Amino acid sequence: MRLFFISLVVLVVAIYLQLGFFVYATYVLMGVLLLSYYLTRNAVENLSVRRYCVVETAEVGEYAEVELRIDNSGSIPVPWVILEDSVPMDALTMKPSKITIEGERMSIISVGSKGQKKLKYKIVFNSRGYYQIGPTMLESGDVFGLNRRYRVLTKPIYIMVYPKVVPLAGFSLESRRPMGEVRMSHRLFEDPSRISGVREYIEGDALNRIHWKASARTGKLHCKTFEPSCVMGSTILLDFHVDNYPSEYEPYKSDLAVTAVASMANAVSLLGQQIGLITNGRDAVDRLQQEGYKTEFRSRNAAQENLGMKTTNDRLSPLIVETRRGYDQFMQIRETLARVELTDGLSFAQLVEESRSRMVRDATIVAVLGKVDEDIAATLGSLRRQGFAVTAILIRFDEDDLSEAMGKLITEGIDTRRVNHLDDIAYVCSQELV
Repeated sequence: MRLFFISLVVLVVAIYLQLGFFVYATYVLMGVLLLSYYLTRNAVENLSVRRYCVVETAEVGEYAEVELRIDNSGSIPVPWVILEDSVPMDALTMKPSKITIEGERMSIISVGSKGQKKLKYKIVFNSRGYYQIGPTMLESGDVFGLNRRYRVLTKPIYIMVYPKVVPLAGFSLESRRPMGEVRMSHRLFEDPSRISGVREYIEGDALNRIHWKASARTGKLHCKTFEPSCVMGSTILLDFHVDNYPSEYEPYKSDLAVTAVASMANAVSLLGQQIGLITNGRDAVDRLQQEGYKTEFRSRNAAQENLGMKTTNDRLSPLIVETRRGYDQFMQIRETLARVELTDGLSFAQLVEESRSRMVRDATIVAVLGKVDEDIAATLGSLRRQGFAVTAILIRFDEDDLSEAMGKLITEGIDTRRVNHLDDIAYVCSQELV
């Protein structure tokens, strides 16, 4: 419209100066501008887009087919329109890429009067994640190229890709495994189903502890003693602070940590034992657009800025899946792991402090770590001294970092395992302590 007002000023000046040719040329220019504006508005407002995709969840390596149908409800053909379906650009451009696009998600088409066009493409998921597909951006204008308009149409869809699950070889319930059943070294709890012996009665002992046969045989009251209870299952602490996952190792290192956690959770769940997850990562759901999408824009950059998920959130509370039994419990953990992202929020020490009251004492604490510093080692040592069975699993540590980390963890009396590659996960429960 700026050009129209400039033309109007030129027209007034030309009439005042009685420049007949300029008056006629300005009339023609203003007519072209008005026609251009009308055609542009018509092209944008009469177009609608529908997206079809039946996939809501997927495994790594699977794909989703997306079909866009563009309809022109007006009686005037749209000579050209640039159609672009939005996908997570960071996932697409990352090396290696987390998704691969097969086909065209962006195309230049023309749509006839009351006509329809279709656009199809396929998304291959190379890594776990929570992916936003859409909305769709339309760019159109008049045949003269004088005006352009941009619209954002269709609500986005979200596809959750589960992390890989690696079967664990040699998984057993021995006491020095990082998860499963662990014999407690002190009598925090006693198991009344397992009698370890008898002793003389002490004033204050409950009547149900009296061993009547031994008492009758000896003529003195004797009481049963029981074996200490076992720790059953695991609570996994996943440290997902961005400072502990250097960018040169990403996304491999964080995905390796998630795969290790998912595999251990699956193994414990299949044994019918309790399993839980606590992490300082952020949930991708927290970054969803909550206020809808603006539909019309005057520039392409303004339209693109309105397409994706928010890049930040202010979450400062841990993600917690309570420690319980059941296959549904594992699926809840797996869904959380599919969506979890690195964050600069809570440190590992703050995570433990925030969630300490949610940790059950009859489950092994398994800490999955991308880095070990003094605070992390001291935090795990504090848990061990409070009666928890604690094991640390170190993700992709080189030899120098491993030696330093081991020194700190050994000082605190923490059992440690190491996972440097995907193949290591299968043997994390059968390997010797590092």
